[in-house]
Amino acid sequence: MAKMAANGEKQQGHRPGVYKQKNKGHKHGRHKTKGELERENKGRVSVTTLTKKQRKELKKMDRRHKANQLRRTKKDQVLTEKRRLGSRDGPPHLVAVVSLHANADAGAVTTLLRGEGAGGVAHQEQCVSGVSDSFGLILPRFKQRFTFLTQSTADMHSLLDVAKVADSLVFVLDSTEGWDTYGDHCLSCLFAQGLPSHAVVCQGLSDVSVKKRVDFRKALTKIAEVRFPDTRLFQLDSDQDATLLLRHLGGQRQRKLGFRSRRSHLLAQQVKFTPNNRGEGSGGGPTDLGTLCVSGYVRGRALHADRLVHISGHGDFQLSQIDIPPDPLPLHLTRPTKPEKGRDAEMEDGDESEVPVRVLMKADLSTRESLQTEAEVDPMDGEQTWPTEQELLEAEEARKNKRVMKVPKGTSDYQASWIIDEDEEENGEADEESSDDDGDDIMDEAMDGDDEEINSQEPGSHAASEEEEDDDDEEEEEEVCPTERAGADQRYDDNMDEAAEEEGLKRYREARSHEMFPDEVDTPRDAPARIRFQRYRGLKSFRSSPWDPMENLPLDYSRIFQFQSFERTRRRILAEAAADEDGAMDGWYVTLHIIDVPFSVMESVQSGKPLVLVSLLPHEQKMSVVHLLVQRHPSNTEPIKTKEELVFHCGFRRFRASPIFSQHTTADKHKMERFLRPDAPTVVSVYAPITFPPAGVLLFKQRSDGVQDLVATGSVLSCDPRRVVLKRIVLSGHPFKINRRSAVVRYMFFNREDIMWFKPVELRTKWGRRGHIKEALGTHGHMKCVFDNQLRSQDTVLMNLYKRVYPRWTYDPYVPPQLPWFKNEATIEMDDLDME
Repeated sequence: MAKMAANGEKQQGHRPGVYKQKNKGHKHGRHKTKGELERENKGRVSVTTLTKKQRKELKKMDRRHKANQLRRTKKDQVLTEKRRLGSRDGPPHLVAVVSLHANADAGAVTTLLRGEGAGGVAHQEQCVSGVSDSFGLILPRFKQRFTFLTQSTADMHSLLDVAKVADSLVFVLDSTEGWDTYGDHCLSCLFAQGLPSHAVVCQGLSDVSVKKRVDFRKALTKIAEVRFPDTRLFQLDSDQDATLLLRHLGGQRQRKLGFRSRRSHLLAQQVKFTPNNRGEGSGGGPTDLGTLCVSGYVRGRALHADRLVHISGHGDFQLSQIDIPPDPLPLHLTRPTKPEKGRDAEMEDGDESEVPVRVLMKADLSTRESLQTEAEVDPMDGEQTWPTEQELLEAEEARKNKRVMKVPKGTSDYQASWIIDEDEEENGEADEESSDDDGDDIMDEAMDGDDEEINSQEPGSHAASEEEEDDDDEEEEEEVCPTERAGADQRYDDNMDEAAEEEGLKRYREARSHEMFPDEVDTPRDAPARIRFQRYRGLKSFRSSPWDPMENLPLDYSRIFQFQSFERTRRRILAEAAADEDGAMDGWYVTLHIIDVPFSVMESVQSGKPLVLVSLLPHEQKMSVVHLLVQRHPSNTEPIKTKEELVFHCGFRRFRASPIFSQHTTADKHKMERFLRPDAPTVVSVYAPITFPPAGVLLFKQRSDGVQDLVATGSVLSCDPRRVVLKRIVLSGHPFKINRRSAVVRYMFFNREDIMWFKPVELRTKWGRRGHIKEALGTHGHMKCVFDNQLRSQDTVLMNLYKRVYPRWTYDPYVPPQLPWFKNEATIEMDDLDME
């Protein structure tokens, strides 16, 4: 090497070629964490990775900050609303005391709360107009004010109206039984409508011995947990108990009800009626109109003078102006210190009646909401044509004077009716448009009744024999029983309504037949089926076959309103109502001047009923097709038939109407239900004023004696006149002769013309076969049918026909007063059964 170095030659190092073997690095069995990768890269990452990672991290942090801000804002809002309620800036805490047992005394509870030992100052007696047992209470210690009223459960409508606007409910229980049967019925209605914050109290535990007091309290708590699992039971026998109850009512968590928190509402505390063109002191008849001045505290949203107000049970009215009188329940009047200078000192030193009333706002005639409930029908519009009286008389005379004409041989009466002159064609079209589905529905009901009579013939003889045996047993019992028992039975029979019993028996038989044979009807033999079912059509597929929702609409559809998108309109109106801060704000004591109010409203107040007002949202006075999603109440066992008159409590409204029932599905067509189903939610469709959800719904059925039973509960679904509800009827036939896939079917039709008319409609069987009519055999209704598989002799051939149905226009805003059902039940006194 030394020699090579001396010669000046440099030795070159070895370089590996391209085919040098490269071994894989050793795997340690674990992956590097994100922290190790960041430390190795030292922040040097690709631009793509940086953008994606930064975007993801920023979005994650933004979502976290946004959630924290929303949580903090919502918490502050809830605390602000809770602190405002009952304070100087908010309305008084409205508390309704309700007795749930006949032996529970709600008046003793209010007397104890009103006493000086509870720490409050009763500032005003009869604070709520029309309610005698009501008062205002101020608590200087807690800096809160309350309005207490005692509401009787005998008037269910007034109880539900008060519960809609009350901030808290105090339920008074019996010390031994809790609540009775009627009290449980009241609780069912209140829970279904939406229950605000509440408290449960009982009296009389102090009278029990100390040893048994704990056992009585445990037993009563166990009873109360059935309905109020998370509610504390308060004992109210002393002033200290009353103070604890007031502290609980003022600091408990408030439950928000959606249908009232989105609308401004008011409970009348002072009402004054001034007839039109009369003096202030003069009265009027029930139909005389006048101006109603209602004073009370605004709750919920801001109240605007241009909006309509709805008086529960009386209708919709317009406002003329809103005044701001002095507050009748001021919190600062109870302060022991010297009042501040200014307006507060003037109100305390001077008389409140001398303080001038300030006008807050007057209604603008150009922007005020209109009372128009129905759309104006244009007689010149082609789809709203209605024949004149002269045209109706001419059509009736033409129908009586039948014209004899020559027709081709083999033409039926139905086919010959189409061969008419041009003048008769115009009259015929007008008459067809003026016809309604009521006549067709009456014929369907009559046919259903005939089917029930035919189906009940065989068991009828057996039932008759059983009735004869029962009569014999009753005769024997009458011979053995004393005369006093016979007199009691006679009095019991006198209180029974035989017509209602017969109607109930008929309804039960119809419901049982519909459950066994759904939608099946018998083909009439006295009339052609093609004429009887001319309004029906067949569908290839109920799910996918088209049905035009604007086809052959009834005349009532020209009187209603509809939205292009109901959901979009609802969101926009609710958002505008939440952002509107013009008018009387929440907590202000105002006087509303309501114009053109009948004197019957004042008579209702004078009779002792509370007056509840609510400000309507835009379009809520207009009529439309309202769909309600309800569930049958477990306490109701009687079948409820479609188009039967029911009493509705929809939000703040109550009315009577005859609805139709349909299935709750997501398809574009919905099958009509003949009865209210007990096992599935049902959609109830009815003509009624528009109500934007959320809003609770109660359905009552009125008996012949005036008692109203709760039959269903639910909420408002939508207002969509384009919702297609189809009524289905099923014609059944018997396979007479079976030859593999073909069969001869009879008893579905009884003439050849009907078979040819319904030939395009698809057939099905109860065992899942599908087919169609091939040809008619003979002239007595036999037809040859072909199916997709061989039939069995015990199978039944069916044909489905459909027709669109609409609710009846039976909307009636007047609802008769509800009577408590426990007062109308027939009872036998034990003294009548005592034998001397």
